[in-house]
Amino acid sequence: MRKPFSHLITSAGIVLALAIFADSCKKAAVVNTPVVTPIQPPVTQPDTTPPANYTLVWSDEFSGTAVDTTKWTFETGNLNVNNEKEYYQAANATVANGNLVITAKKETVGNFLYTSARMNTLNKFSAQYGRIEARIKLPLGQGLWPAFWMMGANINTVSWPQCGEIDIMEHVNADNTIYGTMHWNVNGPVQYGLTTTVSNPDDYHIYAIEWDESSIRWYVDNTLYVTGNILNNTNNTGAFHLPFFILLNMAVAGDFPGQVVDESKLPASMYVDYVRVYKED
Repeated sequence: MRKPFSHLITSAGIVLALAIFADSCKKAAVVNTPVVTPIQPPVTQPDTTPPANYTLVWSDEFSGTAVDTTKWTFETGNLNVNNEKEYYQAANATVANGNLVITAKKETVGNFLYTSARMNTLNKFSAQYGRIEARIKLPLGQGLWPAFWMMGANINTVSWPQCGEIDIMEHVNADNTIYGTMHWNVNGPVQYGLTTTVSNPDDYHIYAIEWDESSIRWYVDNTLYVTGNILNNTNNTGAFHLPFFILLNMAVAGDFPGQVVDESKLPASMYVDYVRVYKED
């Protein structure tokens, strides 16, 4: 998620260099912290219709009363990346009314002024190709950085950027720009991605990739906005032909959104109606 300078050959063969953001891939232990009641979670009516030519192979509909730790592992503490200001803890991820609710708060824990949550499916579920999607309602506010993304499941063996990374959705601050990006290694970290806009990111939208042996394609509400070419490992993209696991988090401040936090927007919540993974028929 969010790495420095990059380039890629797109599906049209165009080399494009971008410099967007930076991150790290450190993992933390699972913590069984009691959940807290979320702030006014909305009642939603999820779309259960599978996309054409795909079969559902894994999902979390968040239909219970707490995060399912058979599917997700919490990453805790401050991960010392991107100059972020949050302390991650399990208590900031709750489930109510059919939503996962990740809430950023102004509270001091471990000498950090803010708390939030970050969770992943490493060693519990991974996908190699398919359609990976989530229906998400984003918070708006300076300093907020929610994300839905994936990392190579071999990260603990080869580290980042060799493991590869797919940012399905990133959003910062209060604008209407959605970022879709891929990161990998070509004698150092490189990346390729583009952006799209949505008129109301603080309403629910479906963020997805469709990934196969030839390309990774990014969608918002089923509208394609960027394609990355990985056919025949072009430009050293072999990492994207291996299994990846899923992450959800909301950072507070950092190199991408900036260091100013609009505390009047806190607590602020990211609502995830579902996460679904499909295999192509």
